[in-house]
Amino acid sequence: MGELKKWREQKWVRIGTDGTIKGPCGTSKNKKNPDRCLPLAKARRLSKKQLAATAKKKKRQGGSRRQFVSNTSSARVRNA
Repeated sequence: MGELKKWREQKWVRIGTDGTIKGPCGTSKNKKNPDRCLPLAKARRLSKKQLAATAKKKKRQGGSRRQFVSNTSSARVRNA
C-alpha cells in the first residue's frame, strides 16, 4: 500500500488551542497560521492538556512565518 494512501486513511483532525478536536484537518479559517493537525487515533490517546500544549506551540511559533513547527514530545507522530 502506498504511503499517501496510508496517510489519508489515518483521518487527520484539527486541534484547537483549548485542547478539543475542531473538525477535519484543512478546515482552519486562518490560512496564514493554521491549527495543529493530528491523526484521530493519536488525538484520542492524548489528554486535553497535551492537545492544548501542542496546539498552542503551533500557534505561537507559526505566527512567525515558520512553515513547519514540530509537535511536543507527547504528541509526536511516529510512522512504522
